Amino acid sequence: MFQYYFLLGVRSLRRNPALTALMVLTLAVGVAASVATLTILHVMSGDPIPQKSSRLFVPLFDNAPTKGYKPGDEPNDNQLSYRDAVNLLNSKAGERRTIIYGVALSIEPARKDVGAFTAQGLALTGDFFNMVDAPFLHGQGWSPADDKAGADVIVINRKLSEQLYGDANPVGQRMTIGGFQYQIVGVLDTWTVVPRFHRIMGNDEGAFDEEDKIFIPFSNGIRHEFQHNGSTSCTDDRGPGFQAFLDSECTWLQGWVETRSAADRAELQSFMDSYAIEQRKLGRLMRAAPNKLYDVREWLDHMKVVGNDSKLSAWLAFGFLVLCLVNTIGLLLAKFSVRASEVGIRRALGASRREIFKQFLIETTVVGLVGGALGLLLAFGALALIAAQSKTLTVVAHMDWVMLLTTFAMAVGSAVLAGLLPTWRACQVTPALQLKSQ
Repeated sequence: MFQYYFLLGVRSLRRNPALTALMVLTLAVGVAASVATLTILHVMSGDPIPQKSSRLFVPLFDNAPTKGYKPGDEPNDNQLSYRDAVNLLNSKAGERRTIIYGVALSIEPARKDVGAFTAQGLALTGDFFNMVDAPFLHGQGWSPADDKAGADVIVINRKLSEQLYGDANPVGQRMTIGGFQYQIVGVLDTWTVVPRFHRIMGNDEGAFDEEDKIFIPFSNGIRHEFQHNGSTSCTDDRGPGFQAFLDSECTWLQGWVETRSAADRAELQSFMDSYAIEQRKLGRLMRAAPNKLYDVREWLDHMKVVGNDSKLSAWLAFGFLVLCLVNTIGLLLAKFSVRASEVGIRRALGASRREIFKQFLIETTVVGLVGGALGLLLAFGALALIAAQSKTLTVVAHMDWVMLLTTFAMAVGSAVLAGLLPTWRACQVTPALQLKSQ
């Protein structure tokens, strides 16, 4: 019977083309608006590294002065000073550790057809690549010895490699960056992390910035005195020069620690608390504020990667979907009301209310399927328009299989929900009254 009722539903679409088109379009527009917004929210709030998100931590110490501080106040910044970052790096905390700061360095290609340009990247330690499971196309990261020596070695991303060397493997070649000769030791494969959890701070687009093109050893950036490309917060009067900047309490570095398991979090927190006590003996960290520790998901929440405006947009989109459902209910009532005589005759011939209910509900499901298909096309169009607005939106405005299935489920579910009242009303038709009116 399901197949028969389904075919009846398909045929019913042609009985009143104008009314059917209006129902389908109303449902499709509501689904498209809500799905497009939900898709962006889904991508923005996703777990960027689910296999490790409970084992990667951001440690924070409040090194600001005590003046004006009240217990319970939030730290003045979400980064580390050079002293705290280096002490963390040299400690035995966790299984792996890295510290990061942004750089923007000039590249002088050997190719004559490519002019000099500036590339954004990161100065960090070699453990970073294993910590975040970065995929390599060629070569590998640098060694701990290179970290210690501040060696002139570099990892570049695939896009930069193809720009400078085409399809050739550039590992072992040398390139001029920031006025210095660097040896390429690795090429990262295409690697789009969404959200870009490891370096939210210090760039214009935040968690949805494009891929970094260059990666150099942290100690190398310090040795060459490469300036920090990102946000810096200073609460003391530092002297002139790069060394004075390093010795200051300015916060400008991002720290990450990987533990063997999520259960080791307490041990890491204990290390941080012990470290803070030792530093207070040296006249630092005098606020005695709680030392913060965030795993990946907590860090994204703390940095408000998904802002209240994004959540509000999602609620407004669903409100629009509800409005479309109300209109669809009215259209279905109008469609089913003109078929009262048909229902009366079927009831007189022995059809039960259950069968009538099943028939009309399957018809609304057909409307939902057609509306879902159209809604999916409209959603793709809406996402394409959103992605065209900026590079940042291109990263988040794409639909995966989860959202694809959600679109159809939402369309069919909305149609069935909208059809419950009209279908119930159709089942209440009295056969005798309809037969008398014929």
